[in-house]
Amino acid sequence: MTDPNTDAELRSLATEDLESSRDALPSISDRLKKALIPRHPFADLPCLLEIRPGAGGDEAGLFAFEMLRMYVAFCSRRGLRPTILKQDTEVGPSEDRLSEAVIEIQANGAYDILRTESGVHRVQRVPATETKGRTHTSAVSVMVLPSFPEDTSEMDNALNFEDPSSDYYIDPQEVRVEKMRAGGAGGQHVNKTESAIRLTHIPTNTVVSMQDERSQQANRRKAWQVLRAKLAEARQEAREQELMQLRRGILGGVAKMGRGDKIRTYNFGQSRCTDHRTGITIHNLDGILDGGDGLETVMDSVRTWMADSEVEAMVAEDMANAKSK
Repeated sequence: MTDPNTDAELRSLATEDLESSRDALPSISDRLKKALIPRHPFADLPCLLEIRPGAGGDEAGLFAFEMLRMYVAFCSRRGLRPTILKQDTEVGPSEDRLSEAVIEIQANGAYDILRTESGVHRVQRVPATETKGRTHTSAVSVMVLPSFPEDTSEMDNALNFEDPSSDYYIDPQEVRVEKMRAGGAGGQHVNKTESAIRLTHIPTNTVVSMQDERSQQANRRKAWQVLRAKLAEARQEAREQELMQLRRGILGGVAKMGRGDKIRTYNFGQSRCTDHRTGITIHNLDGILDGGDGLETVMDSVRTWMADSEVEAMVAEDMANAKSK
């Protein structure tokens, strides 16, 4: 390009081509990484998002309620059709406290979009009940589960929960079903009929209860949906854990965080949200809690982190296998 004998117009075209190629490199690299990584078996499925307050007492319940609104707003903005399957709320003196919620996001691929959210979300702020202005730390647990369609006849056998040979089949004989009278708000009906259902998967002691619907049949269907999702996610997580154990000796540690890890902090005093996997910090907490672009940015950064970590592990594994041969 510095050769004086080179045609000026040709040099200009070559420079423009080089600049456009440089601009395209990040996108090409991202597509290449996605092509290398095996697709998650639940990636194309709808999902269930479960929210539970953790350490922090009433303050955790208050923030759990805010997170419920955040995810409903985010899904609505993205056109993902959120439906609240379960919402156990305690009415407080000024605000409602959430004790448990389950949101169903019916759009295909919702699991892949929201699986970045599984883990412990920490909040730091001065509670309304704090008289000395001290900042309290509380926690909320979020779990993202696959939601299987009711008709699974056309699904891959490995995911077909109606097929006894499937990894995700549940033997009805291993589930204890209990009928109860629903409690809480809802008028006289909930206390007079046994519409509430509790399912217990005996081998794993996984318990799911549902009482939001007036119909026992509707509560039973929802309870089975959540139980099936929890067991499927646990089995998949066990597979991933086994793979991590195999890779740990190669990498000296694998960059993966699970449902019990602290993944994000929401600091109200500084109006910031920090994700601890990627280190990204957004100084617009109100926008994030409204389910806006800031939350989308954080989630995108986590997806990139997950892809980079997976590629790093695969490369290290291949190099180790090549050396051993």
